[in-house]
Amino acid sequence: MSEEQYEVYAVKYAHLVRRSPDNFLGGDPHDVEMPLDYYVWVIRNAQRAVVVDTGFNEEMAKKRNRRIIRPVGDGISALGLAPGKVTDVVITHMHYDHAGNLPLFGNARFHLQDKEMEFVTGRCMCHDMMRHPYEVDDVVHMVHCVYDRRVQFHDGAGQVAPGIEVHHIGGHTRGIQAVRVRTKRGWVVLASDASHFYAHMEGDRAFPILYSLADMLEGFDRLRALATSPRHIVPGHDPLVMERYPAAGEGMADWVVRLDIEPK
Repeated sequence: MSEEQYEVYAVKYAHLVRRSPDNFLGGDPHDVEMPLDYYVWVIRNAQRAVVVDTGFNEEMAKKRNRRIIRPVGDGISALGLAPGKVTDVVITHMHYDHAGNLPLFGNARFHLQDKEMEFVTGRCMCHDMMRHPYEVDDVVHMVHCVYDRRVQFHDGAGQVAPGIEVHHIGGHTRGIQAVRVRTKRGWVVLASDASHFYAHMEGDRAFPILYSLADMLEGFDRLRALATSPRHIVPGHDPLVMERYPAAGEGMADWVVRLDIEPK
């Protein structure tokens, strides 16, 4: 494997029972069970390892009425990484389920879009509806990391390392970014919450928590343009990810899967 190609893993850490009308702007007439799985992602090769998002812990799970399947740190460790030794973490956006657990990565540099930091510290947070998906402690911790020179800001497209790129998408939040990774099967795009489920980007439908509907819908085209094919796009919360991709190892079924291998 060359330096510019990577293995990519999805690590499931939590679950939420939910019905389909709650997952689409305008509801859903089918009204079927449509749960959310919560993931963090790991990108690695022989030269480096990068973590994408940091999840949340048991305390936050209780506060938000979510169920932890296995702690984020366990999933990272199962892949042979010590969270405290990870040097680069991409934060796709600052919602509680993507930017909690920041202290777990105490030696990491965080990669974040300018627009997201402006958003979470600006006037939009004066509105309860806008700030509900954020946790002030996570935002304050990130501010401390800025002052500790541990944040690498990106304005649009940027490179984390050769073969690992971030791209501003917008829509769900003002500064949400996707991660583009070169793998042996082509460019894999970790959409994060630019598309919560396959059904969002495939049906041109929107998740109801959003900053801009127009940016969210346009973002689906951006994801498709970045990926080698639609089969190379990985949504942020879809349980089908666990079904479509192979387990990373023995005992890792429905916990850690390989995304650099062709899906079923």
